[in-house]
Amino acid sequence: MKIVALSVLLLLSLVAVSSAEEFDFFYLVQQWPGSFCDTKKGCCFPDTGKPATDFGIHGMWPNYAKCKTRREVGGALEMVTKRKKKCWPEFCNNGEPLKIAAITDLLKGLDANWPTLACKSGKSFEFWSYEWKKHGTCSGLDQHGYFSAALGFKAQHNLTAILAGAGIAPSDEKTYFLSSIRDAIKEGTGFTANLECNRGAAGETQLFQVYQCVDRAGEKLIDCPLPMTGNCKDRVQLPAFRLN
Repeated sequence: MKIVALSVLLLLSLVAVSSAEEFDFFYLVQQWPGSFCDTKKGCCFPDTGKPATDFGIHGMWPNYAKCKTRREVGGALEMVTKRKKKCWPEFCNNGEPLKIAAITDLLKGLDANWPTLACKSGKSFEFWSYEWKKHGTCSGLDQHGYFSAALGFKAQHNLTAILAGAGIAPSDEKTYFLSSIRDAIKEGTGFTANLECNRGAAGETQLFQVYQCVDRAGEKLIDCPLPMTGNCKDRVQLPAFRLN
């Protein structure tokens, strides 16, 4: 029995290692807080207070350029994920929880740029810990490198300022062409990005998340290699971010 148990542990370890290596690019995902909060579910501010009226990081996610079938990922991986297709690696090393000591010098930047808006606990560290556990452990980066890279890419291009420069400002009345948002981001960053929308409390379509793409080494932005419908319409809102 001990031999069998050790064999299973070794197999799962090899699965985790191969998952960490087998991806093609990252999605750097930033979410608009007004759209997160303007839903029937609503939002809660973190214990550090109301975040700035600015796009906030959701995560930096390793992704495949093509989804893998059950045969391609192999029986062991399929046994772990329970999916027919797998479009990204995840949970590659559950034995490596995020340690606050590894990111101490980044905490101020993380609080400002990667705040939680979920009502589960109000503690952003729990949000970061989950993102590290699900996505960061598959990135090939250490804990400090993973969070530092995400902060660095966000600092390169302020999406809120880029959209404002194109006349796209938060408003509860105005709507904007989705193509105008996409074009503004391409002009402001130099690269194409994918867009995701959600539905507001009144059912309106609103810009929710921007998916910028990063090369596999985590060193530079690239054009996103995959199209995304993102649940959007031709015109969308960018709702104001208000106090609850």
